[in-house]
Amino acid sequence: MVAHQNSARTFGKSDVTRAARLSVAPMMDWTDRHCRYLHRLLSKEALLYTEMVTSPALVRGGALHLLRFDPAEQPVALQLGGSDPVELAAAAVIGAQEGYSEINLNCGCPSDRVQSGSFGAVLMESPALVADCCRAMIAAQPAEVTVKCRIGVDDQNAPETLPEFLSQVVAAGVERVTIHARKAWLQGLSPKENRDIPPLDYDLVFEMKQLFPNLHISINGGVSTIEHAVELLDAGIDGVMIGRAAYHNPTDILQRADALIFGGDVGPDPLDVVLQMRPYIEAHMADDSRGGGKLAHVTKHMMGLFAGRPGARLWRRYLSENGHRNGAGWSVVEGALDAMNQSAA
Repeated sequence: MVAHQNSARTFGKSDVTRAARLSVAPMMDWTDRHCRYLHRLLSKEALLYTEMVTSPALVRGGALHLLRFDPAEQPVALQLGGSDPVELAAAAVIGAQEGYSEINLNCGCPSDRVQSGSFGAVLMESPALVADCCRAMIAAQPAEVTVKCRIGVDDQNAPETLPEFLSQVVAAGVERVTIHARKAWLQGLSPKENRDIPPLDYDLVFEMKQLFPNLHISINGGVSTIEHAVELLDAGIDGVMIGRAAYHNPTDILQRADALIFGGDVGPDPLDVVLQMRPYIEAHMADDSRGGGKLAHVTKHMMGLFAGRPGARLWRRYLSENGHRNGAGWSVVEGALDAMNQSAA
């Protein structure tokens, strides 16, 4: 795969802001480069995000392989985790040099590992530090810097603390944020529970849009259909970010996104998407720089393509049972299609 700087098309701030009307959330272990390539086949317009990459991994660990992406994924944003302004600025420079259209600071992840590194959702308690981080990242490189946050953490009075948080990041130069409309409980709830148990407060996010009319605000959390996303946009929010629903049912969400949200065409049928994935899969498996990739690295993200359609269960089962086998190749995908078609016949 080649870096974006070799691509003919460039993505400026206005392009990425438009794309942010609908975005796919950064999700650890899910939104890797293979997932994003698949999602881009379904939607030409939606903004895609990397998994969170920590600034120490890039600056101290030299883990540039985490930044690999195909130019076809654009517009794509890099999400960084960290809390040191100098180190985050250096990581942002690396991300911009690799061709990312946006650098996003994670202020929403509640995992213990992230907390121990003093970043993620715990940063909601330190708005001045977040502002310093954003200011340093903005000054260091040309890509737009954005923030993804929660409405608050633990016992914070979110209607008071969230406006203060946003005021400080806006003063630092941030013009676009994504707000997960739930609190994060740093003690007592697992990361999985933090995605579901704290109640949603869409009203508070809409109040923030009224308080900060010039700030582009995307809402995240609890959106499971493209129709719901359209309703939220029609109600006056600037953008909608969808996470698990876009991953588990990518066709229903992303195939119709360009038509319903961006005024474009409906995306390709999932069968056509599978066939379009063939050259990508074969190139991945022949990638000498990594000793040859595994089929399951890609097909694990394709499980939900036929969700809700006849034979979808057999498609998932066939890929699950055969994609990890030694020597598994394109014939496994063809076998999964055959199993699905025979079931639906």
